[in-house]
Amino acid sequence: MNNSRVLILLIIVVLAAATRLLPHPPNFTPIAAIALFGGSYFADKRMAFVLPLLVMIISDFFLGFHGTMTFVYLCFALTVYMGFGLRGKVSPLPVLGSAIGASVLFFIVTNFGVWLTGSWYPKTFEGLLMCYTAAIPFFHNTLAGTLVYSAVLFTGFEFMQRRYTSLRLQKVKA
Repeated sequence: MNNSRVLILLIIVVLAAATRLLPHPPNFTPIAAIALFGGSYFADKRMAFVLPLLVMIISDFFLGFHGTMTFVYLCFALTVYMGFGLRGKVSPLPVLGSAIGASVLFFIVTNFGVWLTGSWYPKTFEGLLMCYTAAIPFFHNTLAGTLVYSAVLFTGFEFMQRRYTSLRLQKVKA
């Protein structure tokens, strides 16, 4: 394991999560980008889940917890898993596709959670559609946040790996 790589990845994830504490438009957050990034770059798959998730929990401690946190963290875990598909294939189009997919996943799962656990909408198919319809105005910020943060995280770390060879994953000789 390359300790300097893990340390730099952790610093990047912590800094990205810290931006959640800054003023921002509703849903313009780094959540999905952090999950994709962690899944893509942490060599140890357990670490890919645990470290970014831990950082998210810590930032949520300051922001507050809510009734749909289970759905948010489910999306987070699924998006880390999506990031595994980017391993060794980080380039603009796959990252773009994954960022869009992660945003759509977040929209579908978390708004289902709002419908399921909240009292704002009837527990009918029509109520579910009402919930999704009401959430549409927030989707563009979710998508924009995921795209912007993904671009910054992935481009930044790719640049750092090119500049500092010690950050590159070492290939194991067979």
